[in-house]
Amino acid sequence: MWKRACDTAARCIAEAKEYNKQRWDKSHMEPDFKEGDKVLVSTLNFNNLKGPKKMRDSFVGPFTIIKLIEKNAVEVKLTEKFYRQPPVFSVSLFKPYFWRGQVPLQEETFHSTINSGGGRLPWPCEGNHKGQEDKAER
Repeated sequence: MWKRACDTAARCIAEAKEYNKQRWDKSHMEPDFKEGDKVLVSTLNFNNLKGPKKMRDSFVGPFTIIKLIEKNAVEVKLTEKFYRQPPVFSVSLFKPYFWRGQVPLQEETFHSTINSGGGRLPWPCEGNHKGQEDKAER
């Protein structure tokens, strides 16, 4: 009976291992980083950043890849701000950096204002509002 229980357990473990391998292979993609690529690094393990953790940037960079170490680690050229960090990171902490060019900032224009008890607040909508209709008629 003990032998049969051990065989059943071994078979179940092998089936679970094969199932998990198929799930992993279906969604996993090998990282395609090359030397010279620009990447963003996750700040998950950075302890020397100031401010509350909620308010920190999730990724910092861009940094340039200096060397690929096997297929799971990458060495990057860090800036002086991060001189205390080791320059080698796991591939899972990287995100490719895409430069989108300079995007001009658009100023939001306010079409009308309302008077709210002594202070004037900008109102980002067009058209007359209840308080302004009364003033226009007077």
